[in-house]
Amino acid sequence: MKVRVRGDIVEIEGYVNAVERKSKTLSDRFGDFVERIKAGAFGRALKKNPNVRILLNHNWDRDLGGTDSNLKLEEDNIGLHAKATINDREVAEDARNGNLVGWSFGFADVEGGVEITQEEGLPVRNVKDLELYEVSLLNRKAIPAYDGTLVTVRADGGNVNLAGVEEFKDIEIDDEDAGEE
Repeated sequence: MKVRVRGDIVEIEGYVNAVERKSKTLSDRFGDFVERIKAGAFGRALKKNPNVRILLNHNWDRDLGGTDSNLKLEEDNIGLHAKATINDREVAEDARNGNLVGWSFGFADVEGGVEITQEEGLPVRNVKDLELYEVSLLNRKAIPAYDGTLVTVRADGGNVNLAGVEEFKDIEIDDEDAGEE
């Protein structure tokens, strides 16, 4: 994952989700389960929704933009790739201080789009089709459901690691123009 901070502007690029990987163990009213987004599901979802939003911590009051303006989303052979330019003081401070911890996404099931299997004693929700409403940057107030979305920012300006998907990418903090508009 690449993160660049300039004043209150954050440029962030990386993977929201790696397809064909299991989530952490999740719970709902029916009990524990694991979820896996199948290859192609995000591509289909993006064709159905021309304006996926980017939020902070799934909070609709913290709408940071969308695919109609500052967010580019596409599914490739790894998963859902995102590239965003966000002009938000809180997000910039979170990035600068190493408080961005990952990505998440908000979606709804599509009829016939989920197949349930059993693996290692747990139900697995294999999501083949979905309605994608939003992707979220998560700070330390939230926990990603998928390990593959973990963001680790070293305070010394070193590396950003998308756990198990990408390693040793760049973070750049350029505060020379932090006060300029």
